[in-house]
Amino acid sequence: MKSTLWKQFQRSPLLQGCFGMVLSLVVLGTLRFYSNIAEALQQHNGPREVLKVGFLPVTCHLTCPVTDYATRTSKFARFESWRFMDFPTLCEAFKSGRLQASFILAPLAMKLVEEGVPCKIVYLGHRDGSTLIVPKNSKAKSLRDLKGCTLAIPSFTSNQYLVLRRRMEQEGMQPNDIKFVQMAPPDMPAALAAHAIDAFFVGEPNPGKAEMMGIGRPLYYAKDLWPGFVSCVLVVSDKLIHSNPMLVADLVRGIADSGAWADKHRIEAAEVVAPYYRQDPKLLRYVLTTPPDRVSYSMLTPTDKDMEDIMDEAVKVGVLKHKLPLSAFLDRSFIPKHIVPIKITPPPTTAQAG
Repeated sequence: MKSTLWKQFQRSPLLQGCFGMVLSLVVLGTLRFYSNIAEALQQHNGPREVLKVGFLPVTCHLTCPVTDYATRTSKFARFESWRFMDFPTLCEAFKSGRLQASFILAPLAMKLVEEGVPCKIVYLGHRDGSTLIVPKNSKAKSLRDLKGCTLAIPSFTSNQYLVLRRRMEQEGMQPNDIKFVQMAPPDMPAALAAHAIDAFFVGEPNPGKAEMMGIGRPLYYAKDLWPGFVSCVLVVSDKLIHSNPMLVADLVRGIADSGAWADKHRIEAAEVVAPYYRQDPKLLRYVLTTPPDRVSYSMLTPTDKDMEDIMDEAVKVGVLKHKLPLSAFLDRSFIPKHIVPIKITPPPTTAQAG
């Protein structure tokens, strides 16, 4: 029987052509989901590819400069971090095409897709890592105690805004019981010190800075309000996904491996990112270790529940007009099956005293 089938195959150009086509698809599929992108890139002898990735100097985006640092001497791909100070400016750079990859607020990424911007969430930036800060001498013990106050958030399309609106509903508060204002994260500690705002909720290290300045104290950590809290995600343009999927896969692997390294080397991570953030390593060491679970860089695969919960809240408060199918904004195909801490030789650690 086998001999007969083999003879038929040898005599049939059609069967041989079909077999060749199937074999080609299998090979292409294997490359597309190659489990070790670094090995695949070693077979590429062309010029080194460079991709600019947008970020803000917040710990939610820490894996971006870590990946930049790790790929400075790479022969295959370099991921250059582009620093922005606020989300509206970063968002415009992404929408205009000046950036094809960026860390961005999760609800904002969904909003972009709703508005017709072709992009996908391909990974998370972190978990937790945001803190609600009130004045150091404030007697507030709950969100209800901030009724009538002015509270700064990074954006109305931020998960910080969504989680506070959800908490207000849970505590029986009305949407206008707190006045929310949008503010660039680095400006928040100074605004609190000047009594221009009564509280702020944003990603670290700016809450930690208010603590170290002696002007603020935590009222809530994000993990207290929304366990496994996700503020920011890594988004990539559909154009880049279609034109260079291997580069996208290498970026996601770099971010994933950088997160695995940062979670276990927090003091060293502070030293690596301090020049990118243009911030004191002492501040970054503080927010990465006090407490140690203040921000996490593990378990960064976006789950259906993560995305559904964020989307539900975004629709409820009017950030999104309606729910979207997950496939419209989520692509998990680039996430590596095995995450290994990236190999980094960090700069010498500066003195921790003083």
